[in-house]
Amino acid sequence: MDDRVLAVLDLYHARMLAERGQPREAPGGRDGGQDQRMRAIGPDTGRFLNTLARGIGAPVILEIGTSFGYSGIWLAEAARATGGRLVTMELHGYKSAYAREMSERAGLADHVDFRVGDAIGLIGAMEDRPGLVFLDCWKDLYAPCLAAFLPKLAPGAVIVADNMMRPVEPGIAEYARAVRAVPGIGSVLLPVGTGLEISRLPTE
Repeated sequence: MDDRVLAVLDLYHARMLAERGQPREAPGGRDGGQDQRMRAIGPDTGRFLNTLARGIGAPVILEIGTSFGYSGIWLAEAARATGGRLVTMELHGYKSAYAREMSERAGLADHVDFRVGDAIGLIGAMEDRPGLVFLDCWKDLYAPCLAAFLPKLAPGAVIVADNMMRPVEPGIAEYARAVRAVPGIGSVLLPVGTGLEISRLPTE
């Protein structure tokens, strides 16, 4: 990674550290407001995603849940390295705008397509055929998002779902059952960060 990317990641890491002393509940949340908590994946998950994305070399990476753009930096850097691009979706415009600004500072903006709106609607309008999906939105949307993007994926596509070692969260168990029920799919839960379910579609 070059110095611009590393500098932006350092800014995110400093913000994560500052958040640790703040209340976990913030105003706005799911339906609006100005919720400024990052709730981001950690560096270990970021490095894993970057390594995985570089290895797959998918022309299109789909991220559902841009938030403030931390995971997108890891994914966009891999997309740039392999000649691909990242399509990232976020409900709230102010979060997407922040993520876009940070991607520009990192020199990665030319490799990212920022889309704002309801995830299911955005997926439905998508013409891309992603080879890698990173799913990190509200957990009760995991299974509905899976149903929406599954017909659009490239053969052999890999799906990564975050926070899968939090089974008490509504939607986690439903997603695990749904993704493992896809015909021909292979899926495994890895103890990286808060748990990553890695699923690979058949190649034909």
